[in-house]
Amino acid sequence: MTEASHRPGITPLTVAWLSLLAVVTAGSTYLVLAHQALAPDELTGLTLTIPGPQEEDSGVAPAGGTPDDAASESEEPPASPVLAPTQVTLAEGADLPAWRRYASVYQATTEQPRIAVVLTGLGFSSRATKSAIEDLPPGVTLSFTPYVQKLPQWIAMARGNGHEVMLDLPMEPVTYPDDDPGPQALLTQLDQLQNQQRLQWVIARAEGYVGLVATMGSRFTGSEPHVKPVLEQVKAQGLMFLDNRSSEDSVVAAVAQDLGLPHAVNNRTLDEGDVGRLTIDARLAQIERLALNDGASIAIGRPYPATLERLGAWVKTLEARGFELVPITVLAQGSQ
Repeated sequence: MTEASHRPGITPLTVAWLSLLAVVTAGSTYLVLAHQALAPDELTGLTLTIPGPQEEDSGVAPAGGTPDDAASESEEPPASPVLAPTQVTLAEGADLPAWRRYASVYQATTEQPRIAVVLTGLGFSSRATKSAIEDLPPGVTLSFTPYVQKLPQWIAMARGNGHEVMLDLPMEPVTYPDDDPGPQALLTQLDQLQNQQRLQWVIARAEGYVGLVATMGSRFTGSEPHVKPVLEQVKAQGLMFLDNRSSEDSVVAAVAQDLGLPHAVNNRTLDEGDVGRLTIDARLAQIERLALNDGASIAIGRPYPATLERLGAWVKTLEARGFELVPITVLAQGSQ
């Protein structure tokens, strides 16, 4: 028997232990290298995120909104992005107040009676909002609710299609709290500072708009002690104000005139109470008669299907019948 035959052999058990040791050593080395490549918080934050479906409409919908409003009061609107470039020429000049800086450049070509139409409550329904922006001519002014999440994007889109833009300013109606204008509405039960804070919240929601439109407000607009500080703040921001004239007792026009605040007053609400086609047509006819008698008139409506349909057909006939459709800033008065 040779010397080699007396050496201890490498058994299968030994091979298994050596293989296990190699695997453990390699795994430890990988963990050390991975830890050096990632920060400690990255090690605990490695998760797989599966995006969910995006909602087409989002925002807080106060009472009185359109039938397909979306309500998600818990959502916090995102920060406003920079406005997209517009496709129309707007008034230029950094020193101009906002109501002129963001106004459409308008040059009267005739002495025809002028009519301004303002659609309010836009933004809750994507379908209705897109229809108003894309299907109505630039002469129609569009006003957006401050409660919706996509407000800056809607404003940029509207301006890009040539529309002047306003923001709705929710105010207390005589039917409050049965009819609720929303969580940031101006209320007579609040003190001056609280209402000014709410007003500033609305104003800061976006940029690129010419002014504010009273929404509801039949009680608030009749109280001069509440209205005057609000309009003073609106003027300080360089904005104009449109009174929806929800009450015959409104003091907005008188106070605005005293302050030298550019303002306008609604003559007819197209779809108040009854949103039927015949009612809307009758009120459009009243707007025409007022324009003939006074040289100008203003109508306010909401983006109900019937309103969009009848308004869209009506504006196409205005020029041929001797009227001129103008943006709201053209009819603003009382500026000092």
